[in-house]
Amino acid sequence: MVSESSLAEMLRSRGLRLTAQRQLVLQAVLDLGHATPEQVHTAVREVAAGVNITTIYRTLELLERLGLVTHTHLSHGSPTYHAAGEHQHVHLVCRQCGAIDEIDPEMLRPLAEQLAAQRGFRVDIGHVSLFGVCACCENGDQE
Repeated sequence: MVSESSLAEMLRSRGLRLTAQRQLVLQAVLDLGHATPEQVHTAVREVAAGVNITTIYRTLELLERLGLVTHTHLSHGSPTYHAAGEHQHVHLVCRQCGAIDEIDPEMLRPLAEQLAAQRGFRVDIGHVSLFGVCACCENGDQE
């Protein structure tokens, strides 16, 4: 996890300031785990009502350039951000309830190797999302 002082140092080394908005956006991503810019905006507005969605998008882009967050596309909508320091993982997305689970990317390694050998295509496993129906929805255990 990134401390306030290390975030400040990263920003200073690039000629940028540590602002309250930047701190709040990073903290929201860390707290939420997987979050769209809109979800980050909602969380930040609970603390700082004046922060607009444009600031959220710009800050997420900056945090991604700094290597603090990364994004993936878990639906047709906005990208979903999560901490970059987390282990690389594949997302499992339930089409019914929207739940997001994670699996070890090693489960896809044989497929990635086969695609590389047969098609010359290198899969970025860290950006893979698989869509389907979770066990709870499949079994009718929804809340």
